[in-house]
Amino acid sequence: MVKVSFNKALAQKDPKKDSETLISSVQDLEGAVFVRQQSKVWCWCFCLGLALVLSGVLVGGAYLYRYYVQEDEPEGVFFCGVGYFEENYDVTDEMDVNLPLRYIEENVSFLENDEVELIRVPVPEFRESDPADIVHDFKMRLTAYLDLDLDKCYIITLNISIVMPPKDFQDFLRNINAGTYLPQSYLVHEEMMITEKLESTSELGFSINKLCKDKDVYRLQRRDTILGMQKREALNCRKIRHFENKFVVETMICEP
Repeated sequence: MVKVSFNKALAQKDPKKDSETLISSVQDLEGAVFVRQQSKVWCWCFCLGLALVLSGVLVGGAYLYRYYVQEDEPEGVFFCGVGYFEENYDVTDEMDVNLPLRYIEENVSFLENDEVELIRVPVPEFRESDPADIVHDFKMRLTAYLDLDLDKCYIITLNISIVMPPKDFQDFLRNINAGTYLPQSYLVHEEMMITEKLESTSELGFSINKLCKDKDVYRLQRRDTILGMQKREALNCRKIRHFENKFVVETMICEP
């Protein structure tokens, strides 16, 4: 005969404790599901917020490019050079072949809507003049020279008898680049005197203000218009050679 017996501890297991354990397990499972749902919601919110931030950056970048970069881009850029004769001569006379021929290069760009010419003169080959950035603003009727060696800006009334208007000058450069016009230019001298230091360039137009902002800025006056100024007076002068017409101009900027 086989005697069958039961473990007392198993046989007398409290059903109340079993129900409590089951409830606790269900609560833990519900809590885990709730935490997982919260994590998913937080993740979706984070992704949505990140997408909104990135789209804002893209829209803001496009706005800044449109209004602060694209509008300021030159509508035509030329890298060109021209040969010129060191001495002045009468263009109606036959050219003296013994005159020394020099060569000057510059970058020229145009803001046609603003009627502005931008000229950059690199370090010249013969180092007889300074590298410079030049702005001719036909709306403001002003010219600004930034001497890159001195990092100083000089402002003077635009000389429309020398500076060719943007559209005409652009056509002239296109003809040079196309080879339909190969100029042999002559040198024109102009002398200017520093008359005063300017405290602000904010009222001189966007292009000149951009060129000269946060720099020492001086107003110029043409020497031949200053009463009592004699040509023989010794002055401390800087030279900027550039071309903005069918001839090369040597601009001398002098301190009294």
